[in-house]
Amino acid sequence: MGSGKTTWAIDYMNNANQLETRFIYITPFLDEVQRIIENTQNRNFIEPNTKNDAGSKLESLKKLLVDGVDIVSTHSLFQLADDEVIELLTDGGYTLILDEVMDCVETADVKPSDIKRLLDNKDITIKNNRVKWVGDPEDDSRYKDIRLLAQAGNLFCYRGKFLVWTFPPKVFKTFDNVFVLTYLFHAQIQRYYFDLHGFKYKYQAVKELPSGKYTLTEYSTRKENRKDLYSLIDIYQGKMNDIGNRKNALSATWIRNADIDKLKELHKNLYNFFHNIAKAKKDEVYFSTLKEYQYMIAPRGFKPSRKPNRVKSDVAIPLNERATNRHAHKRAIAYIYNRYQKPNIMAFFIDNGVVVNEDLAAVSDLLQWIWRSRIRNGEPVQLYLPSRRMRELLKAWAGYEL
Repeated sequence: MGSGKTTWAIDYMNNANQLETRFIYITPFLDEVQRIIENTQNRNFIEPNTKNDAGSKLESLKKLLVDGVDIVSTHSLFQLADDEVIELLTDGGYTLILDEVMDCVETADVKPSDIKRLLDNKDITIKNNRVKWVGDPEDDSRYKDIRLLAQAGNLFCYRGKFLVWTFPPKVFKTFDNVFVLTYLFHAQIQRYYFDLHGFKYKYQAVKELPSGKYTLTEYSTRKENRKDLYSLIDIYQGKMNDIGNRKNALSATWIRNADIDKLKELHKNLYNFFHNIAKAKKDEVYFSTLKEYQYMIAPRGFKPSRKPNRVKSDVAIPLNERATNRHAHKRAIAYIYNRYQKPNIMAFFIDNGVVVNEDLAAVSDLLQWIWRSRIRNGEPVQLYLPSRRMRELLKAWAGYEL
């Protein structure tokens, strides 16, 4: 984090041969799209828009691919890639730069009875967990979505109970080169996805040269400034942490099952931390918890906006916030959550022989979240992290134990 990955990417694109290499730069946020457009002097990056007959950004993306121009867009659009996009990308001479990992896997909402019906009707077969559509290739029934996913080769069955959709791996195979700009990739779902589909990859780090330019170099965990970063985090230690002592305390299930007294306790703790301990103003703080509970536990004087503005940072931010510096002035932060990956997704990868690391995934998300604050500028922050498990994982990371 903060090693200059995006700066390296911009330099790399500016210096690449314009006749031989085209780029697609994919980033989570629209304001980062503008950053790429404004900072690539030697290239004319174009963002897909809705100014076409279909009023669709996906149609605009396809037109830009036909034209062979440099493209910058968001994760949400890239995830819509279909067979036509794959065909247009093939042999197109494009290099993909993916700013932060993307959601490559999610569960499909299919009932076990529907799976049984499709099997009984011989519409699908399941071999090695992969679902293959063998029925009418033009089937237009209520199972059309399943047919399309299965025909694309990216639908899997998990323990006979539900289907798991994965982003079409053929998309990544169409690029000449793929760079994923992220930290702790080993813990990310996208790494599991790459392993599932047999992709080969290597880890590299970004190094600043005396000239101020950046270059790729060999990655070594021990070269990270973990202890220096950890020393800037003033983690609250006291009775307000009692609520998170159990290993599963403050997990998604725990929060959703919490009674009103527990939620009130979190509400009071947040007020005490921001107002009395950190002595912070509203525009100096942010916190995160499950989205449906954030307004309920937010204390008086620190209520988040009902309609948060993505440009001007709000008090409550997403639990997986990353790839933005809009919160870089915040000094008092609170993470009211105990991060676990979805158990069905983890079990799916494990069943397919992929090695997962639940603890490293949790601390990875937490670190990205903390990095949104002013700590990215080398300034200290105060952190309320009531989950004992999350505090222990953060400490273990700082000591190179994870």
